[in-house]
Amino acid sequence: MPVRLFRRVLCALPLALLGAGAQTAPAVPELQDWSRLSPAQQAERREDIRRQLQDASPAERQLFRQKLRERLEQLSPAERETLIDATRQRWQSLSPEQREALAAERRARLQAMTPQERRQLLQQRRAMLQKLTPEERAALREKLPLR
Repeated sequence: MPVRLFRRVLCALPLALLGAGAQTAPAVPELQDWSRLSPAQQAERREDIRRQLQDASPAERQLFRQKLRERLEQLSPAERETLIDATRQRWQSLSPEQREALAAERRARLQAMTPQERRQLLQQRRAMLQKLTPEERAALREKLPLR
């Protein structure tokens, strides 16, 4: 699965859910259903899932992340492209202030992760990168901002 897809979908959809921790892990939303929700409905659902994940055990949060990842990997290439396009359109419709607020929120969630959770996230990202072809990795490098 291309990292490009994975990054965009996770960042724009439920990545906001992943850094937070429910007494039982919430069900992973169907991505096609998710994409049909309005931005306000998505925000409401995201907050609901985030609240549930806050009370979840680390194992339940990990199970949620794993199920989400599996659901993304099961999409057909056409479904992935449709999801990517919808996500891109929503992102481009945001104001610069809204984009910065989302980026700041994501940074805060990553900083709130335990060292073990950060290591797991890094390992997962590396595993995704290893699945890419050299051409896909080169294209990804061109799109990433320099630090």
